[in-house]
Amino acid sequence: MFYTCGPNEAMVVSGCGRSPPLMIAGGRVFVLPCIQQIQRITLNTLTLNVKSDKVYTRHGVPISVTGIAQVKIQGQNKEMLAAACQMFMGKSEAEIAQIALETLEGHQRAIIAHLTVEEIYQDRKKFSEQVFKVASSDLVNMGIGVVSYTLKDVHDDQDYLHSLGKARTAQVQKDARIGEAQYKRDAVIKEAHAMQEKVSAQYKNEIEMAKAQRDYELKKAAYDIEVNAKKAESEMAYQLQVAKTKQRIEEEKMQIQVVERTQQITLQEQEITRKEKDSTKKEPWWTCCWRNCHWSV
Repeated sequence: MFYTCGPNEAMVVSGCGRSPPLMIAGGRVFVLPCIQQIQRITLNTLTLNVKSDKVYTRHGVPISVTGIAQVKIQGQNKEMLAAACQMFMGKSEAEIAQIALETLEGHQRAIIAHLTVEEIYQDRKKFSEQVFKVASSDLVNMGIGVVSYTLKDVHDDQDYLHSLGKARTAQVQKDARIGEAQYKRDAVIKEAHAMQEKVSAQYKNEIEMAKAQRDYELKKAAYDIEVNAKKAESEMAYQLQVAKTKQRIEEEKMQIQVVERTQQITLQEQEITRKEKDSTKKEPWWTCCWRNCHWSV
């Protein structure tokens, strides 16, 4: 007859014609009644609350640790399934969980004993990884795989962790105060540097402005000298031109006077010549006398 099982369990068929036994994880199988036997084993994920109470750490401080582990029989791995069947066939789920729990708790206690409280408390991830690694290598021989392990709680009865927390809190507060003081100091230093740079920049700017003003004044003075020189040259050239013009005017006036004087002399000479000509044209005296006498008779 046929038997079936879900994905969360496995069937083992043994007996006549089944050597070695047939293992099926999730499926169905034909079993011959009376001459063959079928058994089932759970493949459910088991949640284990792993507690280790008052375990002495490396420095002799007793602490209690609680971890949460997820484990299950690996039905897809034939070798692990065969090992699990040999270890747990005929046992209930609770019995399987108890065996896995005791194994995990033993590894957890062993790892706690090799660490300090500070290492466990401050680096929980590292502790969880160590327990997971060690427990997985041991439980795999039983056909059980560790799906996950998480450190849930760490506490002690002597207030060691509380004192450690207070010390840590005090250290954090101290670091905060130191950090605040350093921040204020750095802020003051930065402000002083900024003010110094501002003053230096201002002085530098003023120096640059003074240099620019000086260069401007020097260039302006040079330009003024050049302009004044050009003006003086222009004025001198103008005065010289005026003098030349006046001299030329005077020369022309002199020439005009010379011409006029020459003309006057010429006219005088002409007048003298005319008068001389006129005097030569007059009658002799006896002619006048004769005429006068004639009129008297």
